[in-house]
Amino acid sequence: MSARPQRRGAARRLATGVAVLATAAGVLSAANPAGADAKGADAQRHRPGRTVDVQLLSFNDLHGNLEPPQGSSGTVTETQPDGTTKAIPAGGAEYLATALRQARKGHEYSVTAAGGDMIGASPLMSGLFHDEPTIEALNKLDLDVTSVGNHEFDEGRAELTRMQKGGCHPKEGCFEKGKTFKGASFPYLAANVTDDKTGKPILKPYTVWRHKGVKVGFIGVTLEGTPDVVTADGVKGLKFHDEVETINKYAKELQRKGVKSIVALIHEGGQPASAAYNDDCDNGGAGKGISGPIVDIAKNVTPKVDALVTGHTHQAYACTIADPSGTPRTVTSAASFGRLYTDTTLTYDRRTNDIVRTTVKGAHAANHVVDRDRPKAADMTSLIGRWNKLAAPIAGKPVGYVSADINGRGSGAYESPLGDVITDAQLEALAPDDKGGAQIALMNPGGIRSDLAYKASGSEGDGVVTYGEAFTVQPFTNMMNVIDLTGAQLITALQQQVSGPNEASPKILQVSKGLTYTLDLTKSGKDRIVTGTVKLNGEAIDPAKTYRVAMNEFLAGGGDGFPAFKDGKNKLVGASDLEALNAYLGAHSSASTPLTPPKADRITIVK
Repeated sequence: MSARPQRRGAARRLATGVAVLATAAGVLSAANPAGADAKGADAQRHRPGRTVDVQLLSFNDLHGNLEPPQGSSGTVTETQPDGTTKAIPAGGAEYLATALRQARKGHEYSVTAAGGDMIGASPLMSGLFHDEPTIEALNKLDLDVTSVGNHEFDEGRAELTRMQKGGCHPKEGCFEKGKTFKGASFPYLAANVTDDKTGKPILKPYTVWRHKGVKVGFIGVTLEGTPDVVTADGVKGLKFHDEVETINKYAKELQRKGVKSIVALIHEGGQPASAAYNDDCDNGGAGKGISGPIVDIAKNVTPKVDALVTGHTHQAYACTIADPSGTPRTVTSAASFGRLYTDTTLTYDRRTNDIVRTTVKGAHAANHVVDRDRPKAADMTSLIGRWNKLAAPIAGKPVGYVSADINGRGSGAYESPLGDVITDAQLEALAPDDKGGAQIALMNPGGIRSDLAYKASGSEGDGVVTYGEAFTVQPFTNMMNVIDLTGAQLITALQQQVSGPNEASPKILQVSKGLTYTLDLTKSGKDRIVTGTVKLNGEAIDPAKTYRVAMNEFLAGGGDGFPAFKDGKNKLVGASDLEALNAYLGAHSSASTPLTPPKADRITIVK
């Protein structure tokens, strides 16, 4: 499984990337080439010509955001010298391309890698065309390699294969006259995703980058729990394996082939102690500033792997976590939506063909803001303009009006104002007897992909919500379901928000008007749901009574760790979630009476 032939300049970048990883690891403390004796490592590092620094530039969770994201989804938090924080506008492929191109200057060895979710849950400009615009943009960005993420499976295996190999859409055909989609010029890696019949990986498990004798292997995996966060059709016929076991397996294989410098691209992540991208993740000790699934993964991935590029949680961190041998190793994530990129230095020893993990002063891994003060990349401006022109007849249509930002994805609270709007829209659409008779609507927070921003994204005017903006909030076009749940089943589902697989990272469902309860964060597990406070229109939920509950098909299938919903009865399939939202905006807002942000006071939080 050697690397694909390098595109012109790709070999140079990939090599440089590795060097950067070594350096960036500022993090990579006291180590030697993996397996080598630590004695004299620092001295050896400085022998002229023996080592080269490889720059690793990385990002993750782009989700097709080629244009700058709207609202708070398009900012990053930065800690100031005086300890205060401020929001900095960031993101957009025109600026990301410029940032990466500027960063590569002066680095003969530079590689650009990604941690998955490049596509899926994308804004209309990309999503309308099955993310072909994003793959085209990533080709122009000179991305060298990426792991798959869970959202790469949103449209199933066949569509992911088309993203890699090219060809026009099987149903909708070619979107531009005379042009056939060429596919990704970089490899998608899926080491832990196998065909359930053959047992073989559905895409390459790893690739090797080579330049002037420098060799760096990249292993790519997605989270083992992908089937829990993707519709059943998206993962049909596939098996998802343990991340650590898979990485360790292929690291051995790479070493047998003489590739000793290895980077793991892992679409799984953690939660940093601070929301600011520039806070020190190692403050108080290596890895002290991060929690979540990536910590256990990092502690157990073989020392043969020299650095971990991660994703999935949309957080920013550049941490050091000790590998199984006790040697510090860099673990990074660049938030999401192209708002940041990580610059890591890897120092490559030509004699051992391995990465030197050392305490040399100045070595570091750091996240950098993709601010919008830099020049736009002309090729990205052209690409965005071309696809926007195709999308314009649909994207620019007004569907509602807002008086101020209604935060969803950008809200830091468990209950968001936009979550209230979405669930109220779903309840209103499905409450009529002939539409399902819904009494309650519930929405998974991860399905809310953006904010409804007051500021215009185009020429529509401030306060106008366009179809494209509504699509960006709800891009999956999930069909709505209404099911019977007993009061006991409903309470069990609420408890599953904070227990089982969701205990470490709660997934708090958004709730429609009338449903109220208390979430007590001073308690643990399912006890965080104060069952006696769960009420509908002021009346306590009766465990024996049956309620009609609306939710999208993903939740109804038990997605996001809610198996209680799979026991629902008398299912009725309604309109899509996007149709419900657009109908609600149309009915409850106008230019003269725009929709105001709800108070988001249905869930009482005790801290």
